[in-house]
Amino acid sequence: MTEPPIKQQTTNAFYGQAVASFAVSLAAVAVGIGYLDASAWVRGFLAIAVLYLTTSAFTLAKVIRDRQDVSQIVSRVDQARVDRLLAEHDPFAKP
Repeated sequence: MTEPPIKQQTTNAFYGQAVASFAVSLAAVAVGIGYLDASAWVRGFLAIAVLYLTTSAFTLAKVIRDRQDVSQIVSRVDQARVDRLLAEHDPFAKP
């Protein structure tokens, strides 16, 4: 007995909301750094820190997604092996 694969897909509205939220937050931080009453070196350091934080967040999200994908593939392979063993097993066969 196999279960149909579950298709995991986000809606277009959720995707659009995530992109818009990211764009607004990044723009707000950029404007905040731009209007900060500090020297150019401090503003430059904060801008680089925000870019580093953003890229590391994307990398972390990708690593988590990849790890989850691998675990789903492994469990599907294991389930296929069990299904094959059960299908090939004949309890009435003589040894």
